[in-house]
Amino acid sequence: MAVIAKKQKMTDYENMSDEQLVQASLENQDCFYYLMKRYEPRILRYSKRITNVSEEESADILQEIFIKVYRNLNGFNQKLKFSSWIYRIAHNEIINQYHKKKSYSAMISLNIEDDDVNNMARLVRDTFDVQDDYIGRENIEKVRKALKELPDKYREILILRFFEDKSYDEISHILRKPAGTVATLINRAKSKFRKIAEHHKLESLI
Repeated sequence: MAVIAKKQKMTDYENMSDEQLVQASLENQDCFYYLMKRYEPRILRYSKRITNVSEEESADILQEIFIKVYRNLNGFNQKLKFSSWIYRIAHNEIINQYHKKKSYSAMISLNIEDDDVNNMARLVRDTFDVQDDYIGRENIEKVRKALKELPDKYREILILRFFEDKSYDEISHILRKPAGTVATLINRAKSKFRKIAEHHKLESLI
């Protein structure tokens, strides 16, 4: 019976909203495990998408992010979206880590995996106004190259929008920029991406 009760309690926590879990974590630190479990894969993936680090370094960064998240839970505004809040902490921690090493841009390698093909297709479709969902292996590499050649601020905002599927409002909160500025940056980023992609002859292969 005790095992059944424990499983039931676990299910209850897993079904909670982010905001409910934050409140539960403030009352019982053991509940923070469920927030970590929910966000660990996402934050790790985000970190790998914009950095060039080993698995060990990724794990260290992830640990620092969650330490900061836990220490600042009291400061979380329940009116805001938790996912945007934790991404902002992750974003800041990643940049801080790379400022300790040579430079942020020097560390970027864009570890986009094959699972991100659909996200690449979405970016290409949105940029070139095409309907085709298919991106071949050759095009995948061309998209990677085009993204890597973008300035940091444009590359990251495209990753947040198309790979992390964040809304304009969420990106505004993550980067601490007005929504209008985010919209402008995304449009400029897509314009830059288009020019670079055309240089790589990406548009002729869609």
